[in-house]
Parts: sequence; C-alpha cells; structure tokens
Amino acid sequence: MTPPRMYSDLAHLWPLMSPPAHYADEARHWRLALRAHLGPGDHEILELGVGGGNNLSHLTAEFRATAVDLSSAMLENSRRLNPSVTHHVGDMRTVRLGRTFAAVIAHDAVSYLTSEDDLRATFATAAAHLAPGGVFICAPDWYRESFRGPHASAHGPRGTDPEVTMFVLEFDPDPSDCTVESRYVFLVRRGAQVELVEDRHVLGLFPLATWTRLMADAGFRVEKRPYPVHADGHEAWLLVGVKS
Repeated sequence: MTPPRMYSDLAHLWPLMSPPAHYADEARHWRLALRAHLGPGDHEILELGVGGGNNLSHLTAEFRATAVDLSSAMLENSRRLNPSVTHHVGDMRTVRLGRTFAAVIAHDAVSYLTSEDDLRATFATAAAHLAPGGVFICAPDWYRESFRGPHASAHGPRGTDPEVTMFVLEFDPDPSDCTVESRYVFLVRRGAQVELVEDRHVLGLFPLATWTRLMADAGFRVEKRPYPVHADGHEAWLLVGVKS
C-alpha cells in the first residue's frame, strides 16, 4: 500500500493545512491529564508519532520533551515548531531509546495502527519507556462505537501563499474489518495557479474494549477521560494507562 503523501512529498504543506493554534483546546486536555498523574514540575515526556508537533507545541513550556516519528519529512515541521525538543526518526511500534520518561503520549497518530498486533507493539513501546507508575496517554480519532460514517469536512482557505483548501471524506468500505478510509482532496493555490492533489489514508477502527484490554495486557491500569474536542461532537476519550 502506498504511504500517505501527507507524510512525504506533501509534508511541507502541513503547517498550512493544520495551524498549531487550532490544537490549543486539545492540548489543554492533555495537560490536565498529565498533571493529574504527574503533579507539578517540568517532567520529561516522550511523544510517539509526533507528526508536525502541533499538539506538543502547547506542552513544551511546561514539560521537557522528546519526540519520535516515522516520517523524517514531517519531523522537519516539528523541529521548526519545537526547537527545544529532541527529535528521533522511528516507528512507534519498534523504537527503543534506551531510557525512561515520566510519561509517554501518542496523539492521533495511533489512529494509523490498523491491527491488534500494531496496538500490542505500540503499547509495548510505551511500557518500555516508562518506570512503574509512569503514565501513557493516547487518543485515537475513532472507536468502533463512535464512528458514524461517512463523515465529510472542509478546512480553509486561510489567506496564505501557497493557500491550501482541504476536503476530507471518512468512510468504512468494509464494516466487517477493523479499518476505515480517509480520502483527502487538497486545492493548492499559488497565485493564479490551482493544483488539485489527492491522498488516501487507512486508519484503524477498534472497539473501545479492544484498546483498554490490550493496554491492560501490556501492564497498564487503564482509565478514560472525556475528550470533547471534535467539531461534530462525537464521543471521544483520552485513554490513560498507569504502568504497574
């Protein structure tokens, strides 16, 4: 399967597609969850699948951060946005940095995990980077229970040059499996020239019970926190696991 272009030749457009300021409300929920378990202090945290670093950019004033992502092109966006963060190219399923952190977080990048084996491997990565009592937090975009596709949205334009208008259609072509598709259409305008670009993403779609069961199997005591950040109001949760 061809990897999404958003993480390769289109990565340079990411700051125009999704400005960091749009993540302020989401980051507030992450900050509250981290503080609830870690207490005060500039704790060290690791983000798996940091992408362009938008969510993390709202946490770096309070936490010392290290970040990992599989896409070196997307990491360049995060490096520019988060110069105080140590960045590594790596796969959240297999990366091992040889040290532990107070917390490991994985924003919506976990949505790209499309099998239970992927989930198990990622939870093992989180556990490997935490001492007992450390906290792991993740937030998939969808759970099987909350997906009511097809779901369409449009974003932009924002008066930049180049200017990107983004259309997204999320749908489930095969309800018997554990994936959904997101089809992106970008209109990229440079002056009077307009280019149409398409991109395809395949995302995991698992019941909430699958997430919590596999996190527990990895050695986490799991709780869920309400995460009301989606424009369509669909039910979402931050999954918080404390390592036993």
